[in-house]
Amino acid sequence: GTLLLPSSTEGNGWHLRMESTPDFGKTWVMGDTISRGKQKVNAIQPSILFHKDGSIQAIGRTRNRALFSTFSKDNGKTWSDVELLDMPNNNSGTDAVTLKNGKHLLVYNHVLPPGDLAKGPRTPLNVSISDDGIHWNAALVLEDSKISQYSYPSMIQSSDGMVHIVYTWRREKLKYVKIDPSKLKVLPIKNGVWPGEEGKVVTAVKAEEE
Repeated sequence: GTLLLPSSTEGNGWHLRMESTPDFGKTWVMGDTISRGKQKVNAIQPSILFHKDGSIQAIGRTRNRALFSTFSKDNGKTWSDVELLDMPNNNSGTDAVTLKNGKHLLVYNHVLPPGDLAKGPRTPLNVSISDDGIHWNAALVLEDSKISQYSYPSMIQSSDGMVHIVYTWRREKLKYVKIDPSKLKVLPIKNGVWPGEEGKVVTAVKAEEE
């Protein structure tokens, strides 16, 4: 089969594209740049989700204060215009995986930047879960400290069903967390606000970096 590599460019504006290999990396095909859509979304660092209807979704980081989403119905050859989800993004990296049971798991900073800024503190670090990749439920807070930052997470699910997450801890070290997704207790995220955090403004002690 064909392996799909989600990728992006930053040198001349932020753009998404997909690359693929039919021979396990010997040769590669570079896909067209995915349209930024009517919202002119500046997006990079996509993660791939697989849906039960055969469609593929890419989701990830933007400069537009919200997570992006785009779908493919032909195994990644063509993609819909990029759109923004009703989920905040602080211009920080995310990761997402489709679990064995078909649900989708997302690890990210659930932070809406203050005012009209594109960038916000990289704390807290959160985990959300979804059935459709569009509507998300709050599942877990991995870090919640005013001492930033918790960023650039990476996540996989192993054959035993456990989820393994690695992320940068305050720019000092890497931290590893193992999660049993069957034990997550979820609450709906309404209007992009984490449950119990209505009206909260997130501030950080340490200045953010790229």
